[in-house]
Amino acid sequence: MNKINLPVLAALLGMGATVAHADAKFDMSSEYPVSSIHAQTADFFAKTLGEETAGAINVTVHHGGALGYKSVDHYDAVGDGAVQLASSFSGAWSGINPIFLVSSLPFLATSIDDTQKLYEVTRPYYEKALEADNQVFLYAAPWPASGFWANQPVETVEALKGLKIRTFDTPGTKTLQAAGASPVQLSWGDIVPQLTTNGIDAVLTSADGGAGSQFWEYLSDFTEVNYALPLQVTHMNRDAFDALSEEEQKAVLESAKKAEAYGWEALENRVRDNYAKLAEHKVTVTTQVSADLLSLLQTSSAPEVEQWKDRVGDDAQTLMETYQSLLAQ
Repeated sequence: MNKINLPVLAALLGMGATVAHADAKFDMSSEYPVSSIHAQTADFFAKTLGEETAGAINVTVHHGGALGYKSVDHYDAVGDGAVQLASSFSGAWSGINPIFLVSSLPFLATSIDDTQKLYEVTRPYYEKALEADNQVFLYAAPWPASGFWANQPVETVEALKGLKIRTFDTPGTKTLQAAGASPVQLSWGDIVPQLTTNGIDAVLTSADGGAGSQFWEYLSDFTEVNYALPLQVTHMNRDAFDALSEEEQKAVLESAKKAEAYGWEALENRVRDNYAKLAEHKVTVTTQVSADLLSLLQTSSAPEVEQWKDRVGDDAQTLMETYQSLLAQ
């Protein structure tokens, strides 16, 4: 057997380690359709990271729940390393940590500018919560404002009464229930089956989400109410991140920064493009609702915001005060 001296052996072992790093292959899970704004942002992140590392890190994005995970499942799946990365609707994690609910609280932030201010305040809390569960917060961007998909304009108090409408979290469910609707809390993947079987006859979500899943096959109207612009969070398993070289870690974080900018910048044009697509498919878009309906929704949501504050505790008071100070600037 040929002898190999220690320096040469070390060099060879080092080369092996480099090759292993150069072939990092990660899976990223998303439950939303490939045409949705956050699926496209995830694809942008994967493409950018591949370019930043000259192909050393390859991320395969699995859209439409192809890996069998919903957003609520992503938290443990990424923390445990079952999947390395995920793009997740943050409101689905409210049962894990109520801090993740803040962006989807009804009527707390109803514009892109206000949502960005709220995100600036809350991002450190998201980072801390994920870090405690073996995850790295990479980036987040909001969905376009949530409204009502239905088979009629939901522009009055009467139109909302008794409406069997899908909601995406507990505050939304209780808010719409207090306002007279008959809400049902469902994950994204459960919506179409419920529409198909008439289990629901309306959906609380964005025009973008509905367009991505072709809701026009079931529903004829979208009513804009600017209920909330909830965040989609992209997160990574801490062990997978730590296994990367320092340069590769920098590339991941830099690509995340670029993807975040991409997601936020795409938002305004996305709303316009969605409405054009809805018009092509004969969906009626209603952008004005009665003052009575807005007042009812805001009144109905107020106890849910207060309950959220109670669940979060002192951090909620600090967060809200900081947010209000930013709004006042």
